[in-house]
Amino acid sequence: MSSSLTARERVRAELTREITDVARRQLAVDGASGLSLRAVAREMGMASSAIYRYFPSRDDLLTALIIDGYNAVGEAVENADAAVPPEDHGGRWLAVCHAVRDWALAHPHEYALLYGSPVPGYRAPQDTVPAALRDTVVYGRIVSDAHRAGALNPPGPQPPVPPSFPEDAARVRELMPGVPDDAVVRGLIAWTGLFGWVGFELFGQFDNVILDRAAAFDHAMRCQARTLGLPI
Repeated sequence: MSSSLTARERVRAELTREITDVARRQLAVDGASGLSLRAVAREMGMASSAIYRYFPSRDDLLTALIIDGYNAVGEAVENADAAVPPEDHGGRWLAVCHAVRDWALAHPHEYALLYGSPVPGYRAPQDTVPAALRDTVVYGRIVSDAHRAGALNPPGPQPPVPPSFPEDAARVRELMPGVPDDAVVRGLIAWTGLFGWVGFELFGQFDNVILDRAAAFDHAMRCQARTLGLPI
């Protein structure tokens, strides 16, 4: 019985992988709003009723794709960070930034699903949160490590944070333990700047404007590191 169950589980896992692979190809053609369980089943040669045993709804399939995508970004970021000496905080930042960009350029439609326009009618469940935080945890650790080591040296004073910000900073600080409010602000500016730059590049805002995008990206991320106070 145990062997039989294991075999069924292997078959189910393989079919689940095949369904998500087909769904990713469909994302490239029709976008997330056009994702259809019936179309996926048709491409696989399955009865439409059979696919619902794996994903009861389109939203369940979207959730699986989103979790897979966040985990893929998180793994790329974790590997990039681990490849740099821990005391090289600026190098770790640059490695993480390039890992995000490289993954986005290699998987543009999945990146759009994660960081592009919301899918009409879809609300991501809490199941997506642990995967979504994987890359952010790494980034927060870089900032916290740099602060703890006394390596955060921003270029100059910045405007005081608004009175409402300390409460927000306390929530962000869960990912940046021990970091003061002004460094939290700089950290948010740098992190959102990374994704803003990648989004501009991926969605065409740099077309016919910035030609050597790899060099421009590297320079921009070095500037963000300086704003944050990381040694580069």
